[in-house]
Amino acid sequence: MATQGNDRQPKYQRIADSLRSEIVAGVYGPGDRLPGENDLMATYEVARMTARQALGVLQNEGLAESRKGSGVFVRDFKPLRRRGIQRLSRDQWGTGRSVWSAEAEGRDIVVDQIAVSEGDAPERVASVLGLEEDVRTCMRDRRFVLDGKPVLLATSYLPLELVAGSPIMQKDTGSGGIYARLADLGHKPVHFREEIRCRMPSQDEAKRLNLSMGTPVILICRTAFADEGHPVEFNEMTLDSASYVLEYDFDA
Repeated sequence: MATQGNDRQPKYQRIADSLRSEIVAGVYGPGDRLPGENDLMATYEVARMTARQALGVLQNEGLAESRKGSGVFVRDFKPLRRRGIQRLSRDQWGTGRSVWSAEAEGRDIVVDQIAVSEGDAPERVASVLGLEEDVRTCMRDRRFVLDGKPVLLATSYLPLELVAGSPIMQKDTGSGGIYARLADLGHKPVHFREEIRCRMPSQDEAKRLNLSMGTPVILICRTAFADEGHPVEFNEMTLDSASYVLEYDFDA
């Protein structure tokens, strides 16, 4: 069958569009095997590389995943909608709720790896936090897992002089998390700034997030500010781009 649609599109893109439409329509459901390269070559009368590229598009979009020796399957995973504004509202952490509760929708989110340590901040972090040379930080490194799949790596840096001896130095910071504990210490966050970039993952990030080949990550760097614009936390988050939809809802 010849490809249809916008002739200006590459053939592999038209095939990917057709398969995507069938996934959305439910022709192929979660966990179903998609047509293989040989099937696509015969159906669309294209070369193997074109068929491979079409399947690669769906994998890069997070709609499909390759299983070695078995083929390419519709991904059985609902992306997490990260509500960037609502999750940081004081109505969340200020009342003892996790920032995740704004977007979890009842799904099972687990921190399966956590390490708390003291050390010198990287130069880029020290600059954001306004730390002088040799001023140490508390570092909290976590991996978040949703529905059994790793989706996020996060490392928070906080001036050690602000948090030493507090629950922030423990693995379990208690209800409301880091921001509620900062408020208890008299350093309540009143303003946040996030910077967002996309890039390919490092080898370690790809391993920890269990990423398929070619899947990019979203890097979100957030700074929390207390009164008078004083920065109290810098958080570097690495997200599996195929597992997230970034949502920002605000008035004009």
